[in-house]
Amino acid sequence: MLTKTDNEAALRVLVPALDSPTPSIQLGALRALLRRRSSIGHQEILRRLHYMPEQWKPIIAENRGRMLRTLRDGVLGSDVQRCENACRAAVWFREYDLMPTLLNALGERDQQRREMLAKTILELTTALHDELARGDSDRKRRDPQLVRAHTITALERSIEQFLVHERLEVAESFLLLVNRENPILGRVLASRHHAAFQPIMEILRRSEQSGVIRLLLSFLEDTHVPVPVLKVVAERDDLRFVQALLRKVGRAPSKAVAQNLKRIDTISWLRAGPAFFEQLDDASQHGVVRLVMASGLPRLQVYNTIEYLLLRGKPGGRREAAEALDHFNGAEANALALRALDDRDPRVQSTIIPQLRRRGIPGVLSRMVGLVDSPHAMVRKAARECLSEFTFERYLGAFDMLDEEVRQSTGQLVRKIDPRAISQLTRELQSPSRNQRLRGLAVARAMDLVEPVEDEVVELLGDGDHLIRAEAAATLAVSSSMRSGLALDHALRDTHPSVRAAAQQSLGQREDFSNWRAEFNDPRD
Repeated sequence: MLTKTDNEAALRVLVPALDSPTPSIQLGALRALLRRRSSIGHQEILRRLHYMPEQWKPIIAENRGRMLRTLRDGVLGSDVQRCENACRAAVWFREYDLMPTLLNALGERDQQRREMLAKTILELTTALHDELARGDSDRKRRDPQLVRAHTITALERSIEQFLVHERLEVAESFLLLVNRENPILGRVLASRHHAAFQPIMEILRRSEQSGVIRLLLSFLEDTHVPVPVLKVVAERDDLRFVQALLRKVGRAPSKAVAQNLKRIDTISWLRAGPAFFEQLDDASQHGVVRLVMASGLPRLQVYNTIEYLLLRGKPGGRREAAEALDHFNGAEANALALRALDDRDPRVQSTIIPQLRRRGIPGVLSRMVGLVDSPHAMVRKAARECLSEFTFERYLGAFDMLDEEVRQSTGQLVRKIDPRAISQLTRELQSPSRNQRLRGLAVARAMDLVEPVEDEVVELLGDGDHLIRAEAAATLAVSSSMRSGLALDHALRDTHPSVRAAAQQSLGQREDFSNWRAEFNDPRD
């Protein structure tokens, strides 16, 4: 009844009821006063806002539009407590429509009120920024993008009249909502004499608000980025900004970003040393390498960064540093490449391996050959690709021109490097060409591959050419299997004396010959 009656005397009952010891009466009075749209009732609600029960908040939030005029009066009024309550309510209930009023009130001489108003402006703008970033606004009265546009307009006027209030909170609020194409922002950055120039540069240097950092980094996409802004990018050394910068650089910076990074010849946080690098995660250390390689830093500083990350960085940093090392030459870079070859990460090893041959490091060939036996497939693959000239085909083609020592040393390399060596040697031994079969037997001995192709060699003991039978008998001297021993024993009865002599000599070279032959010929067997 008190809600619906036109009798203004109802206020004399409802206002005291706000202080009732009975919670249900309090809430009923609150709802009634909000619905009556009485400025007196709303002023009384505002007066109690700083000690209101928690249950009041959702009720006022449902009717916040009806309180807007009262909140505006509270901001502009002389009562400090009501002004503070109005500011609290603006933030609690996201009353973005109060922004012009709050900005206009900054001209107030009272320092306490100015502090309170400036803080409210920043908190309210931060709430709007977060709401826009989430994209999940529950505001039903207005589109958040429209609210943003109106708020920016109010902030632009305040930036243009910065001398009236000189509040950094206004500059930060402005930077939270605008993009780099904003004409007022462009005007400020273009003139060091603008009243807001230094405040805006100060906020760009120190604010950790994600919106400000995002705005600052967006200038890297501008082909005409203002020099003071680029200087801030180079000078900021707080961890949050650095991580955002490294994400911006990413794995492949855009053309505009790369051009702007090339203009940066100093990065302050690189001077912080190992302690700073240790704070960076895997992806960030990867980004550090991309950043310094794209920058205009002195070459020695870039190399020192690469060296540290390659030797002491996290996996992502070491992998990217290994790739970057390919751009450096000289004795120090060569020594660093050799050290990186011992990295526990196979990806680092497989990245370094292709660099080694072109560096011409003495003794590196033996290191690479050793890596062919690595337990990691990618390392074995990289080593084989870099030793690709050591193929069976090339070895076979040059075999007749090599002396015995080179045949053996090169043959051992080919055996380790070319996984097709045994199958190709098998085809050589089975060739219809007499010369190829003879060469195949010599290759088997030089490469120490007699046992893997033993079946084919034994078959050649029955070849129609006595020279091939003799060569096969000589080749089996290095075999120790029972089958080869029996085959040689059988060759002792060959029709040609050269074959018998070769078989006799091969059997004489086998330490187990007398033992197994005696056992084989034992009549008790």
